[in-house]
Amino acid sequence: MAGSQLRIASRRSQLAMVQTHWVRDELAKAHPGLEIAIEAMATQGDKILDVALAKIGDKGLFTKELEAQMLVDRADIAVHSLKDLPTNLPEGLMLGCITEREDPADALVVHAKHQDKTLATLPDGAVVGTSSLRRLAQLRHHFPHLTFKDVRGNVITRLEKLDAGEYDCLILAAAGLGRLGLGDRIHELIDPSISLHAVGQGALGIECRDGDAAVLAQIKVLEHVPTARRCLAERAFLRELEGGCQVPIGVNSRFVGDELVLTGMVASLDGVRLIRDTCQGPQEDPEAIGIALAHKLRAQGAGEILEAIFAAVRPEA
Repeated sequence: MAGSQLRIASRRSQLAMVQTHWVRDELAKAHPGLEIAIEAMATQGDKILDVALAKIGDKGLFTKELEAQMLVDRADIAVHSLKDLPTNLPEGLMLGCITEREDPADALVVHAKHQDKTLATLPDGAVVGTSSLRRLAQLRHHFPHLTFKDVRGNVITRLEKLDAGEYDCLILAAAGLGRLGLGDRIHELIDPSISLHAVGQGALGIECRDGDAAVLAQIKVLEHVPTARRCLAERAFLRELEGGCQVPIGVNSRFVGDELVLTGMVASLDGVRLIRDTCQGPQEDPEAIGIALAHKLRAQGAGEILEAIFAAVRPEA
């Protein structure tokens, strides 16, 4: 119940807690006297670490348990990495706020023996660790000579596996490394011409109950309008393609004058087929730009690519 108390649901991973503590501290600054409590819990995506993310099914993989707390009135808001939040939310919940975005780029992190290499100069057969089909498909398209291996666990666990020699390099979100104070591990920021980032990557999404005006007013102080417009365009693009977090769909958004420019791509899992295009329009209507771009890619065969992927990676009914 909104008022002098605010209850936040969060994943308990190190990165999630860093992000949630930042939200708590910013809200406390904006609302002196507000008592804020954090309830941390593990989600399905945190618990199942021996199966590729795409094989589990991605509807609310990192969000369902947090949403349940709000729906039974045990939490008022949930803090998410926006890229993990499905574009269609459960009835009764809404995306109340999008915070200012960190750099949304993908980053290359290398084993010590490859400090003199870039993504483009890694040797044939070098083992690249990623759990993202989006990164996998794009990198296979541009670097078919590399070997790709699934990697699970939190950021620290993944880095430990890299340093132990299980991988030659990892592809991780630059924003997550930065928030954990691990920006010095970034060896190279991957150019958008090679890897378009995930929808919402680098931003935080604060979810709340639909119609809870008091809570919505409390969290709106953290809204960053330029980021929100970019992310709403990206999320509309993903929603219109009926894609999820574990589908090879990538985006890049930017402002040119008063217009928002959105680039998107859909790729086959083997990286052989990659469709990429751009739409732009008035930034005041970002969702229309995302929907227009989705239709543009569908006209070029994106639907057929996605249908083949769903058939290949989704668990049998």
